[in-house]
Amino acid sequence: MNEIITHINDALWSYVLIGALVGCGLWFTWKTKGVQFRMVGEMFRLLFETVKSAEEESKSQKEETTEGAKKQKRHISSFQAFAVSVATRVGTGNLAGVATAIAVGGPGAVFWMWVIALIGSATAFVESTLAQLFKQRNKESFIGGPAYYIEKGLHKHWMAVLFAVLITLQFALSNNSVQANTICGAMQEAFGWDPLTVGLVLAAMALVIVFGGIQRIAKVSSVLVPLMAIGYLILAVVVIIMNIEYLPSVLKVIITNAFGIEQGVGGAIGTTIMNGVKRGLFSNEAGEGSAPNVAATATTSHPVKQGLIQALGVFTDTLLVCSCTAFIILISGLYDVPELNGIALTQAALESEVGGFGPIFVAIAIFLFAFSSIIGNYYYGEANIRFITNNKNVMTVFRVFSAGVMVVFGAVASLETVWNIVDLVMAFLTTCNLIAIVLLGKYAFRLLDDYCGQKRRGVESPVFHKHIVPEIEKEIDGWEN
Repeated sequence: MNEIITHINDALWSYVLIGALVGCGLWFTWKTKGVQFRMVGEMFRLLFETVKSAEEESKSQKEETTEGAKKQKRHISSFQAFAVSVATRVGTGNLAGVATAIAVGGPGAVFWMWVIALIGSATAFVESTLAQLFKQRNKESFIGGPAYYIEKGLHKHWMAVLFAVLITLQFALSNNSVQANTICGAMQEAFGWDPLTVGLVLAAMALVIVFGGIQRIAKVSSVLVPLMAIGYLILAVVVIIMNIEYLPSVLKVIITNAFGIEQGVGGAIGTTIMNGVKRGLFSNEAGEGSAPNVAATATTSHPVKQGLIQALGVFTDTLLVCSCTAFIILISGLYDVPELNGIALTQAALESEVGGFGPIFVAIAIFLFAFSSIIGNYYYGEANIRFITNNKNVMTVFRVFSAGVMVVFGAVASLETVWNIVDLVMAFLTTCNLIAIVLLGKYAFRLLDDYCGQKRRGVESPVFHKHIVPEIEKEIDGWEN
């Protein structure tokens, strides 16, 4: 069965998705005039823009009822939405996924991960801006994502439901298995702990958090994400500085391998590109339609603000965290050892640089990375289950299955099985979302022009008004005039 799924994955990724991802990324980069490059400074400014009060943050969204004002006070800030999205991005893809890409595709896969991040950040901007535009009011915060902008923007209910089902299968179920599998593998390698036992403990912890809803998920993520990212980056920088003389050689091997200069053209370079793009997408999720689900929850004065912040998330994930893992592995020289793959390769690479502390540190880091991904992935599923039904019993069963059953399954399943399932579902999910954002991208471009126009007129914090998009004004119920 694994072999059949592998063949299907190779066909989809080789002939369909690589071209679609790169093509869409280039199209959005051109239409937005390189938004991911020219507005980096604005991205950082927005990230740390504080929300002084619900009324000040959303002057254009004045609540008409006391209940509405109560809902607005329990907002999700831009930083919290960023933290939840980074929590799902910065997970096994950064430690295990990068190692797998290098082990299978060679060092050149790292270059193609960089390319897909630089291009894909424009795609991330478009999809998250659309999610903000078409968001809806929910009980505790806003809710939205691709299923919602497909429904309201394209009026394709069947396509919206299809996306909701696919993303639930991908993130809340398949991805959670990958995260649990990697945590258990790291703990077994470092401490010799039984995977099933670790899986049961993980499931219990995850269930406690997800039953607290998006508010608890956002608070936990806003603590774990900075902690794990800063800690890992510090260690990586130390390792790189200790081996600074090898850095030019590492960069050289990445570039030469990326274009098949060392291994020859044909199948080898194709494998390098495919693995780089696949693992790059799994890591930064640009175009996959995942981050828009949490981007929609943020309380902000203009959709473009959250679009810019989510574009920054792609840079944070791939250009920083993934690059750190890649440099550590390539400096160690262990990437061509046949028996090392996935998280075991990352642990072995760190052990060769910092001794026995390496595997232990990776085990702790992967726990923080992957656990935060589990609770973030769960929310992606919740947002889309709610799109299909608000039945409380269905939601309870889903929570138990996503944060409980699938976590335990991942703990005991084989690495090959869980990755194959993830790649297959991700292919269909990404295709569905790319079609939607290409058709709806014109609204994101118009909003970006409006945002930049306000900035040029001296408006420090641009405000969105529905009359900018009169043809869909009736479909936008998450914003007030």
